[in-house]
Amino acid sequence: MTRYTPRAKDRMGAAVGAVLLPGMLGYALLSGLVVTMPAAVSDALKVFDAAPPPPPPPEEKVRPRPSPSRKPEGAASPPNLKSKATEVVAPPPIVPVVVPPPVVVAEKAGVGAEATSGASNVRGPGTGSGGIGNGTGSGGYGDGDGGGGEETPPEWRGGRLRDSDYPREAAETGIRGRVFVRYLVQTNGRVSRCRVTRSSGSRVLDDLTCRLIEQRFRYDPSLDAAGRPVESTIVESHDWSMDDD
Repeated sequence: MTRYTPRAKDRMGAAVGAVLLPGMLGYALLSGLVVTMPAAVSDALKVFDAAPPPPPPPEEKVRPRPSPSRKPEGAASPPNLKSKATEVVAPPPIVPVVVPPPVVVAEKAGVGAEATSGASNVRGPGTGSGGIGNGTGSGGYGDGDGGGGEETPPEWRGGRLRDSDYPREAAETGIRGRVFVRYLVQTNGRVSRCRVTRSSGSRVLDDLTCRLIEQRFRYDPSLDAAGRPVESTIVESHDWSMDDD
């Protein structure tokens, strides 16, 4: 059987450890029981209001820039259709017109240098023919005007415009109006050179009026002072209307 015998060095280390261990435990115990007294404050506490710190500024949100589309852009569409309504025009007011009587107009005006015309009742300085004598021969010429006669106006003999002459297209559309005309009565009593001086508003009614007047109207011509037929002009009007039955 082997017997272990400690060496002197080992015995010395064990003795030192046995001495140090109680000392360390006592120091730790004393250190834990020590109370540290606070130092006296030399200055009194100062009381003041402290403003709260300002709030932090709001964070700015940075929006990312949209990335450009790489798709090809489409072409513009064609313009839209447009419409324009027809403007409404008010019909002209119907004003009754007083029909003047036919006026006989001379084709050629008389030629004279005076402001007035006609024979005077004052005797002139010229020599005239003598009274009834028992001599032979004729009297001389005087320089007076002499007593002149007047022309007689033309007289209507026949021809008229009838309701049956109203054109069908005008009757269907309700066109009506008054046509003012001027025409020439020839020496044979026939009518020519008819023209419209004021339109009825319808070309159909205007043309029809003059055409029927030249075809149908007949007159006894106007006569001058000597009884000879002369041309004359007549101005008149004709109404075209449909009776509302």
